[in-house]
Amino acid sequence: MTVEKYKVLKHYFGYDEFRLGQEELVDAILQKQDVFGIMPTGAGKSICYQLPALLFEGVTIVISPLISLMKDQVAALNQAGIFAAFLNSSLTQNQYFKALEYAKAGKYKIIYVAPERLMAESFLSFAKEVSIDFVSVDECHCVSQWGQDFRPSYLKILEFVEQLPKRPVVGAFTATATEAVKKDVVDILQLQNPVLVSTGFDRSNLQFLVESPKDKASQMLEFLEKHEGENGIIYCISRKLVEEVCETLNANGYQATRYHAGLDDDERRRNQEDFIYDRKQIMVATNAFGMGIDKSDVRFVIHYNMPKNMESYYQEAGRAGRDGEAACCLLLFSAQDIKTNEFFIDNNRENEELDSSELMEVRKREHNRLKKMTYYCYTNECLRKYMLGYFGEVASEYCSNCSSCLTQFEEVDITTIAETVFRCIHACGERYGAAVIIDTLRGKYTKKVVQYQLGENRYFASEPSITVQKMSQIFKHLLSVGLLTQSDDQYAVLKLTSSSYAFLKDPTSLVMKMSKAKASTIGKHKNERSIDTKARMTPLLMREDEVLFEKLRVLRGELAKKSKVPAYIVFTDKTLSAMSTKLPTTKYEMLQISGVAQAKYDKYGQLFLDAILEYKNTKPKAKASVKMKYRSKPL
Repeated sequence: MTVEKYKVLKHYFGYDEFRLGQEELVDAILQKQDVFGIMPTGAGKSICYQLPALLFEGVTIVISPLISLMKDQVAALNQAGIFAAFLNSSLTQNQYFKALEYAKAGKYKIIYVAPERLMAESFLSFAKEVSIDFVSVDECHCVSQWGQDFRPSYLKILEFVEQLPKRPVVGAFTATATEAVKKDVVDILQLQNPVLVSTGFDRSNLQFLVESPKDKASQMLEFLEKHEGENGIIYCISRKLVEEVCETLNANGYQATRYHAGLDDDERRRNQEDFIYDRKQIMVATNAFGMGIDKSDVRFVIHYNMPKNMESYYQEAGRAGRDGEAACCLLLFSAQDIKTNEFFIDNNRENEELDSSELMEVRKREHNRLKKMTYYCYTNECLRKYMLGYFGEVASEYCSNCSSCLTQFEEVDITTIAETVFRCIHACGERYGAAVIIDTLRGKYTKKVVQYQLGENRYFASEPSITVQKMSQIFKHLLSVGLLTQSDDQYAVLKLTSSSYAFLKDPTSLVMKMSKAKASTIGKHKNERSIDTKARMTPLLMREDEVLFEKLRVLRGELAKKSKVPAYIVFTDKTLSAMSTKLPTTKYEMLQISGVAQAKYDKYGQLFLDAILEYKNTKPKAKASVKMKYRSKPL
């Protein structure tokens, strides 16, 4: 089947080679083995189940949680010449039964279905009448109550599979999965000796920035000025903020729309389509928006507030740059974000079916994950390294593409100060929060210091010269590296950890990075590094000519409008970049462009060739481009 899979890859999807992890998963599925694929957003998970579906004799069922994801993927498949359908609540009753009728007649190789529909009598009857070779569970982390998007309807998947006349191959796919979630997915779906492929969580094309501005709105507008004309998403923590931010953007001349659970279904659908179809450039939304959104040309994601955990942040930020081109992820952090998230965790009503002990355990886990998210906002270490470390991956100390690595900094030896901090906390009986400990170390007779008689503490006034701001930076660093921890209650009492006790027994050199604006004269400065914080991102794929690229973008927009599909479904920005670099002039050359499949060429190829030829004929010869080489033989 080796030749066939490559033919299908080229003919329907327009690619000559598989991306990392894809071929191993495809081969396992074709050999009738269960699989579990963990691949970052934009890594090509969909091909892993769509391609085998075309080579199986029977039907493939793709279980997907969101209507938007189904619509996008079915539209893309239909554009590629593949018959596919979706079954969800967006269909009328007549449309639903007509789709089932076509499916029974063998018209569709791939059927997308919402998990809520699996056990419906009509669908179950259909599923028992046809030959189902493969069931793919997309966003499979939704099956785990320890995941960030638990959906009780996903627990019905196993029951559905068990009711089929024969057990199909089962595949599970997600972009995020901690060890606890991985175990849940395998156990709950009862995957049989699955082939596990994890391609890593790093998205090298994404730039990660964290800022703590006094005025978030001004900071947001300043950022948008530098990203004029680009598509982006702005996430807000509440419906009220969504309304305020969207109003601010429109008042400042931006084409923005909104999405949150307080809008009616029709408005949410219209607003989402305005963004998907490029009628609006910016979507302002709560976390209710985004799962399954396949828009490939999102150039930035702004988090107006800190999310409640790293999983949510990774998934939401990952909606930028799905086409592999450079994109930016900016998080605007404030201390109020912590309190708001704590309130949401403590008042969550989504798990009321759990008993009190289970609910307490869930909340404890959520508070712990919020701490890890907070430490991401605190750290001066490489943000990419911190993020990958959270998901269990080892990364280099310096990525050159995050706000920590792009900031001028110097490394400061805080060994002596850390030892004093730990001993002070221990002497206080580990009973106070950071503010009280800092005041004690600085020798300040505040109300609480006097009340708790901490002026008698042997470490009182041991660090009088260090400012509150600098001491806070040190405390945040100690928390982020696990040398301190905090209680889960509202008082956030500082506690020593096994690592800090080990440090007290045998102090070793402890160094932290401080930006030059925050660094003090404490300790010794090491390995000073200066980086241009205004360095702009460079696209991963350089275009031969931006004028031609824009010309092709306009043509794509016109064709997308006529075909009533999002522009990126016609061709992605990455494919247009390749066209503007390689300048194909024949059908054969056009089919060598990554992302140009046969069906896409039949629909649009000649129009793009004509545009490129017209451009070349009108371009001054002195600026003629060097022709790129193509393979001498077709596949």
